[in-house]
Amino acid sequence: MKKGIIKKTVMLGLGLVLATGLVACSDKKDDQKATSTDKKEIVMGLDNTFVPMGFLNDKNELEGFDIDLANEAFKRAGYTVKFQNIDWSMKEQALDNGNVDCLWNGYSITEERKARVAFSKPYFDNKQIAITMSTESPTKLADLKDQVVGTQAASSALEAIEANKEFIGMIKDQKPVTYDTYDKALRDLEIGRIKSVVGDEVLLKYYITQRGADKYKVLEGDLGSEQYGVGFRKKDTDLRDKIDKALDDMKADGTFDKIKKKWFNQ
Repeated sequence: MKKGIIKKTVMLGLGLVLATGLVACSDKKDDQKATSTDKKEIVMGLDNTFVPMGFLNDKNELEGFDIDLANEAFKRAGYTVKFQNIDWSMKEQALDNGNVDCLWNGYSITEERKARVAFSKPYFDNKQIAITMSTESPTKLADLKDQVVGTQAASSALEAIEANKEFIGMIKDQKPVTYDTYDKALRDLEIGRIKSVVGDEVLLKYYITQRGADKYKVLEGDLGSEQYGVGFRKKDTDLRDKIDKALDDMKADGTFDKIKKKWFNQ
């Protein structure tokens, strides 16, 4: 084969590769432009051990305050919702990667998270508290000096602990023991491996109600107030706005309060 023909053949091959690459890049950009608003089914990420917001009951069925809210809100917004249990310590990554379309499970609004997530309007108030076994001597946060404290990894409770220099400076090792779930932390509390668990008031008080008011005690003081919101990808503001409207409508017609009373008797 002559050199000229070889050269033309090589150039033609390179052109095809380049064109294919450009098409692939274009398709990828189109995919990135697509938003969850275009979908009929929304995948909602949650930690299915987070009582009473979203958890598996004794029959291995998913239920909870946030589950009831989400079912109704997405229905009103014109979507069906699929619930996906995820590693809560990797929740923002799951959202960014497209594994889920939103995070809705006692998801606290923080400044750090706002940088990565488009939050709905706040829909529930919460604060970070500490509990211990009722047989233990501590009665207030200051009594946890040199004691082992546990909490959930990548949680707002962990952020609250780390932000409170006085508190983190006095507990044992100047850092809490972290767990995949609060359920595991409470198990270690019950067998004496840790002295206290710091976590969401809504979760810890629900545990106390379910497992016996005389089993645990809430320590005096807290590590800060916060609010729950629904987290969406930054590009999915249209979907967020639809859910905001649905929640506003549910509050206006009494549906929100009905669901709240079911789970919190309030």
